[in-house]
Amino acid sequence: MKILFVNAYFYPENIAFSHLEKDIIEGLQNAGHEISVICPTPTRGVSDEVHREYKHRKREEINGVKVQRYAAPKEGRNPIIRAFRYFWCNLREYHIGKKYRDIDAVFAVSTPPTQGWIAGKLAKELKTPFIYSLQDVFPDSLVTTGLVGKDSLIYKIGAKIERKTYRLCSKIIVISESIRKNLLDKGVDESKLTVITNWIDTDVVYPIPKHENKLFEEYGIDREKFNVVYAGNFGASQGADVILKAAELLKGNDEISFLIFGGGTEFADAREYVKQHDLRNVFINPLLPVERSAEVYSLGDVALITCKKGVGKAGMPSKTWSIMACGVPIIAAFDTDSELAQILNESKAGACVDPEDPEALAQAIETAAKNKTKATAERITGDPDIDLAANPGINYVVACASKHICVERYVECFAN
Repeated sequence: MKILFVNAYFYPENIAFSHLEKDIIEGLQNAGHEISVICPTPTRGVSDEVHREYKHRKREEINGVKVQRYAAPKEGRNPIIRAFRYFWCNLREYHIGKKYRDIDAVFAVSTPPTQGWIAGKLAKELKTPFIYSLQDVFPDSLVTTGLVGKDSLIYKIGAKIERKTYRLCSKIIVISESIRKNLLDKGVDESKLTVITNWIDTDVVYPIPKHENKLFEEYGIDREKFNVVYAGNFGASQGADVILKAAELLKGNDEISFLIFGGGTEFADAREYVKQHDLRNVFINPLLPVERSAEVYSLGDVALITCKKGVGKAGMPSKTWSIMACGVPIIAAFDTDSELAQILNESKAGACVDPEDPEALAQAIETAAKNKTKATAERITGDPDIDLAANPGINYVVACASKHICVERYVECFAN
């Protein structure tokens, strides 16, 4: 098959979906399919020098993938400018894509929100199936984060685009059962829907014993303390400020240390909070590259996942699989009726407390510190007699969210 990817971002840009798309492309190529990509000149997360270099690369081949780029404005923080860029890119993608011939399928991911609609229109023009990877439900995500209400004009426009996109899809790949139910409630044809979670490469992300983890020396972290790790953004939907409030409640416990690797729109405020409240039990540092995920999570005796109330029902946080793959127990300050809470309960890989409740989170952390697991002991001592492979989180990831399993399911979606 000849498959056309319609992308808002592509190498050398790096977004949350980039490593997953790389795995999908490799899986499709290994199955004998040819991949072409339409994408703009790279702008997100690249230097001015790289941006200038790629302005002159209109056509190239990268690892067997035929890439066609087009000029586009640089991406800024102003929402109006970003919206203009999205529509500009969509128009260019459609104009360029119409010229392709002998395409057997069109693929796109749901970033930005208009990407699926324009890719679906293109697939209809080319008279070929459209396969859509839905990572987030827009405009519902605007409501759950409190940015707009359901009666707002933005929501109504977004909902109309959403309905049109789903009608254009031949198949919709969703990342969680909760998203599947959301779409079914909106009247989407059940036969279009397939649940494939985002995944983790267990050959790359795995437990690193504490005595081998270089981050302890790099940052002067105490191996003997009960280390609580959070890696992720501070923003409108994460509700990560609950961690700082829990740390404040526990700052009298010298055995517990919070290790935060953060980013996002509210991260500067988080650092200031730590300073103003003299939280000496909190180490706070910017996010490290994704290649160091195993080291980051393996620092922890437990790892945290958080959300604002109501946000957790919208999907599954992908960091769950990275934490599980490292054999680290999870404490989630997350909606207790969410899919994450259900998975933690079923897999016995962690526990869930109500979101935005620092007292409940602090109590759960203190209880965990008093009941260190065998897996924790192995990460501290490196004892070879302790079988970390028996860890329930690792077992669950290998069976349900490993790269091999999930990529194979993507390939099947294109084949069938």
